[in-house]
Amino acid sequence: MIGVLNINKPKGVTSSQVVVKVKKLLNTSKVGHMGTLDPLASGVLPICVGKATRLFDYFLKKKKTYIAHFTFGTETDTLDLEGKIIKTSKNIPTRIQVEEALKCFEGEINQIPPMYSSKKIDGKKAYNLARSGVELNLKPCKVIIYEYALTQQVNEITFEFKITCSAGTYIRALARDLGYKLNSCATMTSLLRTASGNFELQNSIDYENLTQEKLINSILPLEVVLADFEKLAISKQNFQKLLNGISLDVNEIKNDLSISNMCKQKPSIEEDTLKNKTLNNNSSNNKFLKLNTINNINKPAEQQYYSIIVENKIVGIGYIINNNLKIKTYLLDN
Repeated sequence: MIGVLNINKPKGVTSSQVVVKVKKLLNTSKVGHMGTLDPLASGVLPICVGKATRLFDYFLKKKKTYIAHFTFGTETDTLDLEGKIIKTSKNIPTRIQVEEALKCFEGEINQIPPMYSSKKIDGKKAYNLARSGVELNLKPCKVIIYEYALTQQVNEITFEFKITCSAGTYIRALARDLGYKLNSCATMTSLLRTASGNFELQNSIDYENLTQEKLINSILPLEVVLADFEKLAISKQNFQKLLNGISLDVNEIKNDLSISNMCKQKPSIEEDTLKNKTLNNNSSNNKFLKLNTINNINKPAEQQYYSIIVENKIVGIGYIINNNLKIKTYLLDN
């Protein structure tokens, strides 16, 4: 079995607990999640099964979308409700002041991770050092904020935000920094992840109701998970060369007669199945790479990856450099 599950993790459950439950239900050890969701957070948690666990790095930089509540007037050492209060302020900003301050967090920003985070310092995780009382001086990291919008004022001190950001962004740190910007302090009091890349909350399955049958019926095949990857179809003979560590010259692929025939074939999964397991695909992103564009895909500065297709089946992820096709990740489900 190979594919990805889009699971709605509830508050109070760790990402590891979700992985363990899926392992037991599917009776397999090859299960992993695509990025931790904190125990106090809920929402989308993509879970990889089988060889799909090798896809982690390809989804690492995907955008994430959250609905978060920030409460002003207090700050905890963990920047969420798990920690102890370390700062207080009587200065509670108005809605207008909050909306104005948000403009300072648009685009690429430098963000200092929370002390209680999985960032490593000299090989040790920051949260372990923080718990032992070590004073930490974490270096800022560049993150991208695509959207940071105030959606409602929940009560006098709590505001709700919709945030779309790059992977690696700490929403707790956004609460802290927004509080400082407004001459106050703030703590993240609620977090819901509504999207992780193409995986959306509306298409997720609930953790509490997981069964083996539901997991099997809900697993998203590679054709869906990698729908926004350009596709390169090659012959079995050329794929065997890649298996043997031989790079393929782009011109050799262009002259491969089987690629033209394969590009005309439909995906191995019927359209109605794909619709039932949709990830809000744009049909224009799900086409095979046209032969006349193959000379334009050598982009070493911004490495682009492709689904490698053999006999209508995704067998790996490849890239082109110096006019040679190479395989980076094998996805054969032996």
